[in-house]
Amino acid sequence: MEKMTDKRFNVPLAERMRPRRYEDILGQDHLLGEGQVLSEAFRTGRAFPAILWGPPGSGKTTIARMFGLYSGVEFRAFSAVTSGLKDLRMVVQEAEKRWGSIERMPTLLFVDEIHRFNKAQQDAFLPHVENGMIILVGATTENPSFEVISPLLSRMRVLVLRRLEGDSLLRILERALKDREKGLGGLVRDVSPECLEMIAEFSGGDARMALNNLEEAYHFASGGIDSGPASLTPEIIEKALSRKALTYDKDGEEHYNLISALHKSMRGSDEQASVYWLYRMLDAGEDPLFIARRMIRFASEDIGIADPNALSIALAAFEAWQKIGPPEAELALAQAAVYLASAPKSNALYLAEKAVKEEIKRSGHQPVPLHIRNAPTGLMKRLGYGRGYLYPHNYPGARVEQEYLPRGLKARRFYRPTERGLERRLRRGMRKK
Repeated sequence: MEKMTDKRFNVPLAERMRPRRYEDILGQDHLLGEGQVLSEAFRTGRAFPAILWGPPGSGKTTIARMFGLYSGVEFRAFSAVTSGLKDLRMVVQEAEKRWGSIERMPTLLFVDEIHRFNKAQQDAFLPHVENGMIILVGATTENPSFEVISPLLSRMRVLVLRRLEGDSLLRILERALKDREKGLGGLVRDVSPECLEMIAEFSGGDARMALNNLEEAYHFASGGIDSGPASLTPEIIEKALSRKALTYDKDGEEHYNLISALHKSMRGSDEQASVYWLYRMLDAGEDPLFIARRMIRFASEDIGIADPNALSIALAAFEAWQKIGPPEAELALAQAAVYLASAPKSNALYLAEKAVKEEIKRSGHQPVPLHIRNAPTGLMKRLGYGRGYLYPHNYPGARVEQEYLPRGLKARRFYRPTERGLERRLRRGMRKK
């Protein structure tokens, strides 16, 4: 059969369905809801220097384009990855011409992946951002406080975008299925809520990936005849995306069964089972960052100070997935799982946390003892603030007997280290009470 292609497929579905109005952007109500910072800026046509920090597919590029659309100023897009110094100079020269005109028109410059700019490139923007010639809007998935130089960061407002939740992704997919002009309206039939939930689950909070997955599933189901209607089933979606779905019931029991199996295998120091359950979850399409977040919690809850490196390993795995993604970062998760499983175990910190919270709930907010209060003023000193405080570094071993807890809690012990790992040494060095 001769292949027939609908012209709309010349542009990816994710690009076709990009919102044209800020009211259509989903999942970022803290920025775009009634009376919030971006909705007010767009409503009044005011553009300002900003960094849009958020995960992939959360709407950073769309929001940047909205700045240009609603402000009416000249909009230019620039990629810190694919564009070079020559391109940057050309953009700045064009901006200088507009700024030097009678209208004194600024240029709104959107820089994608702004964290990829080196220090010299970022420094070059400073004078133009300061004088208003360039309204710089950057997008990044990385923490801008680490990647953007302080002088530039201080002149820009950081807006944090959130990972899209399931409801937002489902609404985005439903829009695409109904839209006959830009979406798949009239081309997909008999699609169940279960199918949409599968696609959303496979997308990890990324709207772009969700729409790309939907379009890929349609192409697979249509057999290459891209102008005819097709049905989507869970089996077709699994084959199209080369992924297996978690076998959820309505309460998501299997999802929790798998994470429980991983957690308990690591707690039980079974490296083999830990790796097995990790890859079972990855193969089923679980969000890798969800797994990494559970590992971070595990490192403090089940290992704690018995091996402080465990937390660093778990955090490194999380960051590895954020920076390079699959398939390379899968091994970083496996490394973390094996390390956490093999590390000495202690729940002493977890028990201390519970005990402290219970004590605060029981006894309320007890006053700070006078001798360990700060005394920056003469009045405070006359009232006894800091009086009698013993400076530990003036004593052998930098240890001195004095009370730090409130009077009514003098004998309380919250943290009780075990005899395992580093805690064994800590236990021996702790003050006897």
